[in-house]
Amino acid sequence: MARLKTGLLILFCMCLVLKAQDEPKAKNRPERWEETIRAFEDGDRKNSFPSDAVLFVGSSSIRLWPTRECFEQFPVINRGFGGSQISDVNYYAKRIVLRYEPKVIAFYAGDNDVAAGKGAQQVLDDYKAFTKLVHAKLPRTRIIFICIKPSRSRWSLWPVMSEANRMIEAFSEKDGRLFYFDAATPLMGDDGLPNLDFFLSDRLHLNSKGYEVWTGSLRPIIKEALKPDEN
Repeated sequence: MARLKTGLLILFCMCLVLKAQDEPKAKNRPERWEETIRAFEDGDRKNSFPSDAVLFVGSSSIRLWPTRECFEQFPVINRGFGGSQISDVNYYAKRIVLRYEPKVIAFYAGDNDVAAGKGAQQVLDDYKAFTKLVHAKLPRTRIIFICIKPSRSRWSLWPVMSEANRMIEAFSEKDGRLFYFDAATPLMGDDGLPNLDFFLSDRLHLNSKGYEVWTGSLRPIIKEALKPDEN
C-alpha cells in the first residue's frame, strides 16, 4: 500500500510538471486572439473599409496609435491587437491583412516576441514569412517595417531587439517593395536611454508626444511607399 501511495504521488507530481510545461504554450497560441479577430470582422460587416488603404497592423504600439487622426490624408485601416507577436499576425493574415488588399502596410511587431524569449533570427524569420504571405497574393503591396522600439521597461532586451532591427533593415534593402522606418533613434535621450517624455507611466508604451514623433517621421515614408511603380 505504501508503494502504491508513493507511486500515485510521483504520478501526480509528474502531471503537475507536465501541466506547467504546457501552460506557456497554450498561453502563446495564436487562437487566444480569436475573439479580437472576430470583433474586427464584425466591424467590417457593419462598416465599409477604404480600398487601396494604408493598413496598420501589429501589436499594442499599433492598437494605441490614433492612426486615422494622425494620418487623415491617407485611407487608413488599423488592425493592431495588443500583446501580439509576428507569428500571431501571420496566423491571422488572411483575415486581418490580405482581405483588405492594402496598397501599403505599416507593420509593428517583434517587441513582444523578444520579451517572450525569441531571438533576433526568429524575429527575422517570422517577418520574412509575413512578407512572403503578403506578396504571394499582393505582389505590388509595399510593406514598412516600423522597427522595434527601445523602452526602459524592456531595456535589458534591447541588444536582441536592436540586432533584430539591424537584420530586418538589411533584409528590407534587398526588395524595393520593403521599407524600414527607424522608429528607435527619435525616442532616445541624450543620456543614451529611451526618453521618458515619450512614454506612458508603464515606461513601455508611447504617449501622445511619442506618437507625434513617430507620425511626423513615418508620414514621408508612407508617401514614398504610395508612389506608383516606375514600370
